[in-house]
Parts: sequence; C-alpha cells; structure tokens
Amino acid sequence: MNVAIFGLGYVGTVTAACLASQGHDVVGIDTDLAKVIGVTAGTSPVVEPSVEELVQQTAGGSLTATTDPSVALAGAAVALVCVGTPPTGDGDVDLDSLRRASQEIGTHLRHATEHLVVVIRCTVPPGTVEEVVTPLIEAASGRRVGDGFGVAMCPEFLREGTGVADFFDPPFTVIGTEEERCAKVLLELFSFIDRPAHVIPVRAAELLKYACNAFHATKVSFANEIGRIGRTVGVDARLVMELFCTDDHLNISPSYLRPGFAFGGSCLPKDLDGLLHVARRHCVDAPMLAGVRSTNEVSMRTAVQEILATGRNRVTLLGLSFKPDTDDLRSSPFVELAERLVGKGMDLAIYDPIVRPERLVGGNLRYVQQRLPHLHRLLVDDVGRSLVRSDIAVVGMVDAEIKRALSVHAPPHVFDLVGNLGDEIEALAGYHGVSW
Repeated sequence: MNVAIFGLGYVGTVTAACLASQGHDVVGIDTDLAKVIGVTAGTSPVVEPSVEELVQQTAGGSLTATTDPSVALAGAAVALVCVGTPPTGDGDVDLDSLRRASQEIGTHLRHATEHLVVVIRCTVPPGTVEEVVTPLIEAASGRRVGDGFGVAMCPEFLREGTGVADFFDPPFTVIGTEEERCAKVLLELFSFIDRPAHVIPVRAAELLKYACNAFHATKVSFANEIGRIGRTVGVDARLVMELFCTDDHLNISPSYLRPGFAFGGSCLPKDLDGLLHVARRHCVDAPMLAGVRSTNEVSMRTAVQEILATGRNRVTLLGLSFKPDTDDLRSSPFVELAERLVGKGMDLAIYDPIVRPERLVGGNLRYVQQRLPHLHRLLVDDVGRSLVRSDIAVVGMVDAEIKRALSVHAPPHVFDLVGNLGDEIEALAGYHGVSW
C-alpha cells in the first residue's frame, strides 16, 4: 500500500520504518530538511532501539522522504498524520502543525483522482478530528468527507525505548472511524499485526489515548504514594506492589473500571479513610488518594443535580444496598442518594428485592436508622406499580424483574447508574447515563 506519513519525529519515524519493513511503500514528509536528508541516507532522525536498522534496510526502497507534501501524496492510499501536538502555556494542545497538515492534504485532494484515507495518529482532544481536521480538509479541497476521502483516528501506543517492539506487539489496534471503507483499508494496512483490531467511533478513539496515559500516570502516582506511606511504617512497598500486581482478578483487571456511580460499601470508604489517616499521622502527603474522596463526591452531586434538573418530583429508586444480592446498607451510595433526594423534597419510593427493614440488625440497622429513619415508609413491593406513578426511575441495580418493569412501565426519565440495562432501555427518549 502507498502510505504518506506527515511528521518524522518519534512516532512518525517509528511508524514509517515499521510499515516500510512490512512491504508498504512509505514516503515521510517533514519541514526539517535535515531529517529528510538523514532518512534518505538511511539514518534515523530519532534514537530508538532497532529503528536505525529498519531505516537503513528500507531507505531508498520502500522508505523515502521529502519536504513536499504533494510528492508524498501522489498515489497514496493512506495519509498518516504524526505531527507534534505539544502543550501550550495554559495546558491546551497546540494544533498548528495538525492544521497545516490538514490544509496541505485538502489542497492535494482538490485535484486528486484516487480515494485517500486520512488518519490522525497524534494525540488530540476528543472532537479534534470532527471539528478541526475534517472542516479544514473540506475547505481546502472543496469536497465533503466521503467524496474522495475519509477520515479516521488511529492512536499509537508506543513507549520511548520500546517503540518498535510496541508497534509490532501493541495492546490492541484501534481504528476510529464511522466509514466502512476507511475501516477496511486500515484493517488491511495493519493486517500484519497479530493483535485484536477494534473499530470504534472517532471521538472514542481520541479519548482512549488520553484515558490510557492518564491511567498510567495515575498508577505511577498511586505506587509512589503507597511507597511513601510504607516507608514511614517500616514496610518495603516494592514487595507490597509486586504482590499487588499478581492479582489479575481485581487489581489489574476490568473490575471497578466501568463508568458508573459513586463507590461505597462497608470496605472501600472505611479502608481508604484508614489509609489516609495513617498517612496524616506520619505526616505523609498523599494528594492523589485524598482526591479519591473528592471525585466520589462529584459523582454523587452530579447525579442529584441531573435528577433535580428534570423539574419532576416523583422518583422510584431501584436498588438501595451497595451491591445486588445483599442487604448491606452501610455506606451504600444509594442510601446517600436517597437521603439527598428526600432532603430536596422529592417524593421518593424505593424498590429493593432483598432489603427488608425487619431483618436488618447490628451496624447495618444502626446505619440506616441514622440516614433513612423512615425507610419502611419508602420501600415498595410492586416495582411496576411504583414506576407507573413516577416521573423518574433511578436504576442502581438490575435484575430480570426490574428490566421487565422498565420495558413496560418506563417513566419519562430513566437515570442509569449501572450501565447494563440493554439497548431497549437505552433507546428510550428519556434515558440518561450518569457517566456516559
């Protein structure tokens, strides 16, 4: 496949060399003449294991370079944009190089006869492809997307120092596009990579890259905070984190990594607070762990605000315990939500198939007596009847009975706190996902 690559920095050079090594005809484009001369002579512009060898092997054959975009784009089926998107002084992203590349591609397309798939491979904020790249290409070309060109987002997951290895063995291949033709071309372009390929919406692909890097930064900060706390209490946190990482059931796994409602229960809030108390007692600053409580409060506050914003008053809360199939109400976020809604004057009914006030004992009973002393008057047994009389359903748990009731008696507004109600419920006009 004929491929043009805008930008011969770290990402562009690694991408160009790796694609060329697999038989694609690649032309790199850069405004820096020294980089172009170097690649033409078989020298890599970046220092990275194995890249120099790949450039030497392919230079003058399947890999060439130029400063002229029109030369590189002539006959190209794919244009990969790998230009820099550095930070600005206020933390925004500088898109000047991306804008320039988009305009150059559009200028080429004005007279092009072959279809071109334009792929953004640099890291950009969600909405950039749709709101910046596509309009610039359309304005410069005089064409609309789908007329001779398509646009996609394929984020890279390359770490400096292991870029070539990561290119050939990525965690996954992500193709962000809504166009079937673009997806087909890019699946073929990366077909030599033996990893699952995921075709997703463009904005989702843009956000995915940010989510991955933000999580990596969070992991570093988390490990360092555990390390600082461990050092003050005589524990080598390297041992703790080594064992921590062997748990792929809960710790390093999809568990807990689903957008939804606030966390709660008898363990997570208590143990987080306990760890923070240890840190304070030993004068250890742990701002990331302290911020977990703050962001959890934002989740709660957002849900309450969105429910109140409907202007409706009658609410059925589906689920009260902090997890399905249990009646444990201690620190349940749904008890907190119910308390706040009652405090705002909402006419609240609660359905939970497990919770029975007469069976609550000990700390569980004391907790609900403090937070919802009139629980017995709020609980209902007939979920369908309660939904019929409600303006709003707030879904905190899902079982077959609740799904059936919602499919038949869904009120004008359905607030989903769990994220697995199914397509039928999510298609309702009044459906709201609290974190999606």
